[in-house]
Amino acid sequence: MASICTGAFVLAQTGALDGLRVTTHWRAAQALAESFPKLEVDPDVLYVDHGRLLTSAGAAAGLDLCLHLVRRDLGAAQAANAAREAVMPLERTGGQAQFIVHAAPAAEATGMGPLLQWMERHLEQPLTLRVIAKRAALSTRSLSRHFHAQVGMTPAAWVAGARVRKAQVMLESSARSIEQVADAVGFGSTTVLRQHFGRIVGTSPTAYRRAFSRARPG
Repeated sequence: MASICTGAFVLAQTGALDGLRVTTHWRAAQALAESFPKLEVDPDVLYVDHGRLLTSAGAAAGLDLCLHLVRRDLGAAQAANAAREAVMPLERTGGQAQFIVHAAPAAEATGMGPLLQWMERHLEQPLTLRVIAKRAALSTRSLSRHFHAQVGMTPAAWVAGARVRKAQVMLESSARSIEQVADAVGFGSTTVLRQHFGRIVGTSPTAYRRAFSRARPG
């Protein structure tokens, strides 16, 4: 038995998914977790296979799940044929994390708002804890404490997320090379960009550009 997208709510209502790791469309993941606390909801994957019980993310991920079932039951050759008939890849790179809109925390909702706005405007600069603390006129220890209490994460984590968000926009809308993007957002090297991008978005900068770019890379 398999569910596609928010069909996970119907399957969960039966109790069959209790205690299992499941997925659904990323926009509905929090609601699913709150409605059925016995489930372990993973919003980052395209589908989850528990043998006789399977769940998938959004509608397109349902096709990934169906191809997976064909491959599991009939073999890779038949799955490849089905993928060609459906004009889709046999297996997509990355999970649904790459489709999630990673919005910045609302700056006006925290006393750190002016500092966050300043950080957002200077992402290309070395934003060390000492530099940020000096801007906030706080000691590094006080900054870390207040920042985590008001923003919910460390300054370093916030900077990494903001740089990844900026990189996503540049990959979508510009023809800059990956090296140029890494430098422009403040990561300094493609290695660091790929590390943080993969952790937050769930795929590589190159694969993300291939999927979402509106510009032709030079």
